[in-house]
Parts: sequence; C-alpha cells; structure tokens
Amino acid sequence: MAEQKFVYFFDEGRADMREILGGKGANLAEMSRLNLPVPPGFTVTTDACAEYRRAGKMSEEILCQVKEHLRRLERERGMKFGSTLNPLLVSVRSGAAVSMPGMMDTVLNLGLNEDTVSGLASATSDERFALDCYRRLIQMFGNVVKKIEHDYFEDILEDVRTEEGVRGDHEISVNGLRAVIDRYLRVYEEETGDPFPTDPWEQLVLTIEAVFRSWDNERARVYRRVHGISDEMGTAVNVQAMVYGNRGEKCGTGVLFTRDPSDGTRRIYGEYLSNAQGEDVVAGIRTPKPVSELKEKMPDVYRELEEAVGKLETHYRDMQDIEFTVEDGELFMLQTRAGKRTALAAVKIAHDMVHEGLIDKNEALTKVEPKDVGVLLHRRIDPEADAEVLAKGLGASPGAACGKVVFDADEAEARGSRGESVILVRPETTPDDIHGMVEADGVLTSRGGLTCHAAIVARGMGKPCVVGCEELSIDLASGTASTDEVHIGEGDILTIDGASGQVFLGETALIEPTVAPEFEEFLSWADEVRRLGVRANADTPVDARRSLEFGAEGIGLCRTEHMFMQRERLKVMQDMIVSFSAEDRERALDRLLPMQTEDFEAIFREMDGKPVTIRLLDPPLHEFLPDRAEIKAEIEALRGGESASRVELAEKEEMLQRAVSLEEVNPMLGQRGCRVGILYPEIYAMQSRAIFTAAARVLTDGIEVLPEIMVPLISDVREFDEIAGEIHRIAGEVQKREAIEITYTVGTMIEIPRACVTADEIARSAEFFSFGTNDLTQTVFGFSRDDAEAKFLHVYLSRGLLEENPFAVLDRKGVGGLMEMGLQLGRSSRSDLKVGICGEHGGDPDSIEFCHAAGLDYVSCSPYRVPVARLAAAHSALQDAAPE
Repeated sequence: MAEQKFVYFFDEGRADMREILGGKGANLAEMSRLNLPVPPGFTVTTDACAEYRRAGKMSEEILCQVKEHLRRLERERGMKFGSTLNPLLVSVRSGAAVSMPGMMDTVLNLGLNEDTVSGLASATSDERFALDCYRRLIQMFGNVVKKIEHDYFEDILEDVRTEEGVRGDHEISVNGLRAVIDRYLRVYEEETGDPFPTDPWEQLVLTIEAVFRSWDNERARVYRRVHGISDEMGTAVNVQAMVYGNRGEKCGTGVLFTRDPSDGTRRIYGEYLSNAQGEDVVAGIRTPKPVSELKEKMPDVYRELEEAVGKLETHYRDMQDIEFTVEDGELFMLQTRAGKRTALAAVKIAHDMVHEGLIDKNEALTKVEPKDVGVLLHRRIDPEADAEVLAKGLGASPGAACGKVVFDADEAEARGSRGESVILVRPETTPDDIHGMVEADGVLTSRGGLTCHAAIVARGMGKPCVVGCEELSIDLASGTASTDEVHIGEGDILTIDGASGQVFLGETALIEPTVAPEFEEFLSWADEVRRLGVRANADTPVDARRSLEFGAEGIGLCRTEHMFMQRERLKVMQDMIVSFSAEDRERALDRLLPMQTEDFEAIFREMDGKPVTIRLLDPPLHEFLPDRAEIKAEIEALRGGESASRVELAEKEEMLQRAVSLEEVNPMLGQRGCRVGILYPEIYAMQSRAIFTAAARVLTDGIEVLPEIMVPLISDVREFDEIAGEIHRIAGEVQKREAIEITYTVGTMIEIPRACVTADEIARSAEFFSFGTNDLTQTVFGFSRDDAEAKFLHVYLSRGLLEENPFAVLDRKGVGGLMEMGLQLGRSSRSDLKVGICGEHGGDPDSIEFCHAAGLDYVSCSPYRVPVARLAAAHSALQDAAPE
C-alpha cells in the first residue's frame, strides 16, 4: 500500500487542491505554474494537520516527508538549512482552505542561531541585516510557538529606540540590535524556563506544530463561527525559502489589491514599506507608503507588479489580494487570494468584469454574497469609529441610527416631526407606539425577539431596530434606562446597529449608504436566471412603492392589522373591540370600512396589476387595547381628578372589563387568526367588502387588480370553507352592485403543523398556500419566539444544540420537512396550487435556497430584503444548473 502523501512541493500542486493544500498553498502552486517569481517551498497538508490534532504530535512519516522536501529546497536554492556558511532560512505560514486573514500564525527567518547568524552576515556582507532577521525570529517564535506576550518584546525595542534616539526599528544600530537580541533571549528563557532552541530542525518542527495548533486558537474559532466555517477543516502549513525585504532601501515588502476593495475602482491599491519584512506592513509598526510610490522609486519592479496583477486577475477571474517582497530590486510573489471587499466594491467589480469580457453574467452573480447586498441600502457604523459598546441585543432590522433617547411614542413623534433625530426606547412596542416609530430614526427594546412587533414593523419601514437588549433596564415611569454601570436619561445620545444588535453610548460616526449605478443592472442579471418569484411584505402604499423600487413582483403579505395602528383608526378599532354585541361592533366597523377601502385602493393603484396577497385580521384582539396596568392607571387618574369626565371614566372602565375578558394564558395559540373571523364574522366581512369595493373602483379606472385574500391560522378545511364561503358571497354582492367582474383568489396561510399534514384536504378548497414560517417555527419547536430568543436560544446556539436560530434561518429538517409534506399533499389535490412563503425567512439566503429546492413559486420578505432575495434566488438557480 502506497504511503499517504502529506507534503507537496509547490510545483506538485494546483489551484483546485485547496482542500488539502489550503488556499495559500494551492495559490502558491498555481502562481508557480504561471511562471511568476515565487520563492520555492512546500506545503504540509491539512491531512497532516488532522493527524497532528488526533495524535498531539507529528508522526515519523510526516517528519520524514518534511525532511525529504527540505533537502530538495536546499538543492534548488544552493544553500543548506543550518549551515554556518550560506544558511537557508525559511518562513512558516498557515493556510486554510477558506481564507481567514490574520486569524492564524506566521514565523519568519527559521534556521538562525548564534552561528548561522554570523554565516548570514558574511554571505550578505551585512551584519545589521543578519541581526535584524535574528531578533525577528526570536520575537515571532517566542510569541507564536511559546505564547510569550508580544508586548514584552515590543517594550524592549521601544527602550532601545529611545536610547539611540531613533524612531524606526530599521534605524537601530548593529550594537543596538545586539542588545535587543540579548534581552530577547533573556525574556525567552525567563518566560519558558528553557533557552531559545539553537537547532534549526527543532525550530522548524516546533513551528509547524504551533501553526497546526493555531487552527484552534480563540480568535480563529470566533472567526469561523462568525463566518460559518467548519472547525473540522484544519489548516495546511507552507514552508518557503526566505526572501528578504529588510536588506536596505532597494528592498521592501507590500500588500496590494488588484482593485480598490472599498469601491471596486480598477486600480492597484495597497501599501509598501521599504527595508522591512512582511509582518511589518500588517503589524502597524511603521506607517507604510502607497504602493503607487514604487512607480517612481523602482519603476521596473512596478511594471512587473502591473504585469503580475493583470495575469492573476485574468487567471483567477477575480480581484486579488497579493503579498510581495522586493529583494535587492528583484520582485517575489508570496501570496495571492481572492480579496476581501465591501458590498459596494463586490457589485462594481462583478459588473465591470462582465463589461471587460473577463467573466459572464452568471459568474458575476456568484461573486456577490446575497447577505451583503442588504448592506448597500442602509447606513452603517463606520468601522474606523472609536465607539463604546453599551449593551448588545438582537439585530432585528439592519442599518445604524443615532439620536436622542425618548421613552414615549408621543414624544418621539413630536421631536421627530420637528426634525430631531431620536431613538425610541421601550421595554417592547405595541400598536399604540406606531406613530412614534414612524418618526423615530431607530427603535431599541429590552424585550422581544426577531419576529416581535418592533422587529416586524421596523423591518417593514426600513428602520434600524435592536430588540431583546436585556442588559438594559428601562423604567418608563422615571424616563430612564440603565445598565450595571451606566445611567441614561431622556435626551441622552445613543447609537444603535440593527445588524449586529450593538448599542453604543453617545454619537458614533455613520457611513451613508451608497448604491452603485451598476446595482440595478447587476440585479437584472439575477432576474434573468432565477426561477423563484420575489414579492414583498407591504402594508401601506409607501411600502408598496418602495417594494416596486427594489424590484418586487407583487405583495406576498399585506398585514391588515397594521392599517389600524394610526391613532385615529386605533380609537375606532378599540371601540369595535369593547363592543359586546354584534350590532355595536358593526357600527364601529362601518366607520372602519371607508378607511380600509381607501387603504386597499391606494395599494392596488401602486401595484398596477401585480398580485396583492391580503391577510385578513390575524393578531388577538387584546393587542389593540392598551396594557391592563396602563388602563388601570388612567382610571385611577380620572377618579382622582377634579374635572373627571363620567363618560370618559365609563369608557375606560368598559375597556378594562373587555381587556380582562379577552385576556388569554397563551394568546399566540388562542383567539386569533381565523378563530377571530369565525367568532366575529362581521370583522372579516368588513375587510372583504373593503377589498372588493377598492378593487372595483380601481378596475373602473382601467387599472388591473389581482387581489389574493388569505385566511390566517387555518388548522382544518372546515374553518377555511366557512370563512371562504362568506368571502365569495360578499364578492358576488359587490360585483353585482358595481356591475363589474373582479378576478380574485382565496387561499390560506399554512402555519400550523396540522395544516401541513392535512394540506390535501385544504387544497381542495384553497386556491393558494403561503407558508407563515414565523408561527410554523413556533408551533413545530414548541418555542414562544420572544421568550426563546430572549431567554435560552443563545445558550442552545453556543452549546451546539442548534446550529442556527430557527427564527432567522429556516429549520430544514423539522419546519422544512412539514413544508415539503404540505406542498406535496396540496399539489396532489390541486396541481396548479400556487405556493409561497411570507415569514421573515423569505429574505434569508439559506432559507431561500431551501424554498427553491422544495419547489415553491415565490418568496416574500420586507421591502429592503427584496434585492437580497432576488440575488439569493439566482444563486439557487445557478447552483441547480452547475455540473456536479
């Protein structure tokens, strides 16, 4: 049996071997194949890393292969590792299959000791250079391999610079470097209990093992967790002959991007340090110069760089991040990889490369991550800002906002309407707060989850929102909020980041959204390839207009309850709720009818023939009433007042009585959705009449209308049949009265497990399904979404009991399994059944991939996530079409 190959020389590898060679090793191999000036070397594979992680040491087989390749490297360079005449020095660098910039470790100048440093000085006729290499090795080896604090070494350097009156490390004298080395060696022995290893082979083995261990360091683990990278991949290690950027002014090192990573402009962008080694650039020890200055200082080197940039971009068909070193006027390429870039740059680079003929449209779409597209539409925290994090909650609606703290919706409305920037801070929001949310720049709550009232409303408005910030204790009575250390009063300044969930004390610098002119053309390419339709969740004409601007093909969820949240309407709605007789309710509903009709008419006109899915009233009725404690407080105030109105007092007491009667132990599973329509049929009747009347008016003006009426929370087809029968009756009544034919459909929201398993029965009556995955996730997991996200989901996620928050990313096995069952059963009864999704999962790229694979017809999400969904749907289609 042939022995397993654990080590590859660069000329044995290829770009497509990144799983075993790591990204850096594969790219070094590929650059070598392109005849670019790459210092020779070899890669110890990720398989070797896996072996080391299992055994805790490198096997003899791996060590033998490393020695064999080291001998070849010596022959190619004409030098010997550990020689005192012309010693070969090597660098050791990590290189995982997935790029993780700065997360793992590097050691340079391996092979030096007191004897070989003299040999290097003689061979180069440069004692200062040799000593500088040696002090760097001791520092990097001590820090990376033995975990000695970096500052211990930096403090010594600072002392010697001060003693010699110089500013830069490159200005320290030979005697100064000798003093540095002596002190470094003492620190090393004091911290480790052992002298610095003088055997070059021991240095190399210990360093390779340290790089393998760096895969499991804390910063690497955090990076992988944030970026969804598996912990099992491991890292490769690249051992490469040293080239020296620290041998004088004709030497240097630099990092460049083949295009500007901030905005995507086609120009060489980067930094360069003369007389330095690679780590100096990223360490920030000296201030680098723009790489463009090389054009004047070393024109031949700059021309070579330009040629290499063109060759690498053409070969990799992507913007590259390149590390290089110049030794005595000769250019060496040390690394290339796909460059990290902003969302703005990603779109521009992909767009421009299509027009340059470098890639086609489909490949361009794969160059941009769907989740990054949403960043383009919102303000965000300046990453360079010096911001003090006060607390952290759940990022519920992306974007950043800064403003004065207000605790009352009326105050938010008053200040906001005067042009002040305000952050509405509440324990949680209710429909009563909607007017304040409209005028606020952002919303912060101490309770709630990603699908609570504040989160849903803020997302629909495109406002930054942080919810479930439990570190913040909010006292509405005193108008204060506090953490364990900080007290915040009304008028104090806060900044919130609705993407990360962070809350910052004071004013933090924000970056305004910049949408490249190429953005719309880029998204049009996505529309050409995607199969899934993309609609928006929109409740107002403004939302509808914004949805169309972002490319929505219709409204997949119009939540009628949000139409009652304006203050003048909320009062009428409350009058209806506190009514104990059907006659009194109908009188209140008669006042709401023209308001609802106007709402639907305005939305239909905006959508101009595109489908509009209207969900009939869904939430429990008590949600439209003030909190019981608030009503009681108002009653007490009225009783204690000298000029208390007996009528007003009676109204409040009646409201309290009704609030008590509507109170439920578990309202999310109680009297809501279709159950409200069955118990109070006059409510759905009013809404249906408003929909059809509005449709008739718009049709009369020659505008096409496609209303889709959706009955929520169905668990049995008999519920649907009872409500749908009344809808059809009212439709006929309005069509007869207006002498006009209205094309409409009646369907249901599938959000109860029983509806999924009886979908074949329901589909015989329902003309479309829309999966309401927010509630379906609750009922499948048995989680109360607000309580789960606030109390224990973070523990489940941190312990690996759940891979993702199921309210943010669709649970494919449980929720997804029921969706697939419901889809299959539904279409077995009605082959042309239209099926969509209208929970917030409709804007999540991973969930959209599932919806595409499952065979749904469309996804629906908040307006600001429509571009994300368009691109994600295209990615799913392209993935389907890709050869296996």
